[in-house]
Amino acid sequence: MTRLITSENITSLSEGEIFVFGSNLRGAHGGGAARIAYEYFGAQWGEGVGRTGQCYAIPTMQGGVETIRPYVDEFVRYAEQHPELTFLVTRIGCGIAGFTDREIAPLFDAAKEMPNVALPARWRMILN
Repeated sequence: MTRLITSENITSLSEGEIFVFGSNLRGAHGGGAARIAYEYFGAQWGEGVGRTGQCYAIPTMQGGVETIRPYVDEFVRYAEQHPELTFLVTRIGCGIAGFTDREIAPLFDAAKEMPNVALPARWRMILN
């Protein structure tokens, strides 16, 4: 099985591709990947969780890693229910939120074998 890798610099999306980014619960998409999601891919201001436009927001700014886990689990269920879509997961939590790849990657262990979920190359190395 081919494991999808998320590009380091996503500037456009094809039909059926979803940009997965780290957000805050208020949905104030002012910086980092959240700003790109808002400006280019249809993320809605004020929506900090879930799908809007060609995006899927996962909150990362509300506390420690364990506060992110339920949102990642919710994302994995959503991706399972939508095999017709390809989810391009960015390095959520590893920018403005200040977490490391080693802290966040394990949250996506359940998604590593999913054929419709692309993960960052760094995370694939950590998860293997």
